[in-house]
Amino acid sequence: MSRRIANRALAICSGGGHWVELRRIAPALAGREIVWASVYADYAGDIAPDRFHVLPDVTRFNKRDIPALALAVARVLLAERPALIVTTGAFPGLMALILGKLLLGARTVWIDSIANFGKLSTSGRLARPFADLHLTQWEHLETPSGPRHLGAVL
Repeated sequence: MSRRIANRALAICSGGGHWVELRRIAPALAGREIVWASVYADYAGDIAPDRFHVLPDVTRFNKRDIPALALAVARVLLAERPALIVTTGAFPGLMALILGKLLLGARTVWIDSIANFGKLSTSGRLARPFADLHLTQWEHLETPSGPRHLGAVL
């Protein structure tokens, strides 16, 4: 496995509400160097002077772009070498958890979006085997095998 930088965390997600939620958990990463990645270049201004990487916006509706996202996420992971990866979803976060585990052996945290009231998101269900900490923001979605409920971001 590649060498990780112990104090570095990658905070990664898709856009919109996922980005808002991810930024709200940043205080929980205090004491770490945070590197950010998301799908809109404009978000860099939200977290300056921290480093920011722009990723292709891939969803279940444009699957042909998955290889481009995988390559972009792998490049970020290998350049930044985070010891911890935290995501609020969706597909870019899932890709980071999978590749971060495989390439770096990174510790991983999945926080399913508060928008997923009725059931976990598809990405959230797929993330379970790759997440060291698998969380939901809805108490009624907690199960003994995960995800856990520790509260809500919003």
